[in-house]
Amino acid sequence: MTSPTITPVSACMLLILSAIWGGSFFFAELALREVPPLTITLHRVFWALPVLVLVVWAQGITLPRAPRVWAAYLVMGALNNALPFSLIFWAQTRIEGGLASILNGTAAVFGAVVAGLLLKDEPLTARKIAGAALGVAGVAVVMGPDALHQLDPRNVAQLAVICAALCYALAGVWAKITLAGQRPQMNALGMLMGSTLWMIPVVLWVDGVPDLALSGGTWSALLALAVLSTSGGYLLYFAILKRSGAANLMLVTLLLPPFAIALGAAFLGEVLSARAFAGFGVIALGILVTDGRILRLLRRG
Repeated sequence: MTSPTITPVSACMLLILSAIWGGSFFFAELALREVPPLTITLHRVFWALPVLVLVVWAQGITLPRAPRVWAAYLVMGALNNALPFSLIFWAQTRIEGGLASILNGTAAVFGAVVAGLLLKDEPLTARKIAGAALGVAGVAVVMGPDALHQLDPRNVAQLAVICAALCYALAGVWAKITLAGQRPQMNALGMLMGSTLWMIPVVLWVDGVPDLALSGGTWSALLALAVLSTSGGYLLYFAILKRSGAANLMLVTLLLPPFAIALGAAFLGEVLSARAFAGFGVIALGILVTDGRILRLLRRG
């Protein structure tokens, strides 16, 4: 069965979403100048809430009443927001945002393997295993041979992004198991509520009461991260999912690193190594193998 075709409108939407999510790494870099990583995560999920509350209210979506659904949102908030956001933001104190975006791309290939292991209707195939192997190989290229015998701060940071990617993979499976039948907008709101509940006590314990006396630039970065990259990103994500399907949506993983890399280079003077770009190429190949595009192209040829 083939995936839905990408129309010109869907292609534009994919590019916009890639820019929005690629921009999240840039916004985080700006915010990290004044705000610690865990507090940035709290800002990101907390300020995204009002937008999604308005969307859910405007669309007349009824809040679920079953306690199991809210419990699922609490777990989803940890797996899809609180843990990965915190890991990535912490990693960005030690590595470039563009590099973090490249490693984040492994979420797509890891997701296919995790789903294959845990979901009966998504069996683990040779194609998914090959894609995952390429993803791991790409990570190895990015990190380099030195990572095998020393764990310096950059290597630990890169591993943190890989852990974040695994969290995203687990979140996808968790959503399919526990949240089937729920409206996607409600799922986005529910998990943000869950992640906010997680992050408030964590931030108060680790960072203390957040300092709101921040510069205008930092507030702009935090609000862009919350409203644009989070609320807007989720709403656009679901719109593309409905139009073009999950397989085509996976292309966002390939398209967002160039935006993150370009923004970091243009405004922060970040320069990535040739090894990072080579690793991105291998990870990108893994994503294309995982969703079957390479095989389809070869068959047509």
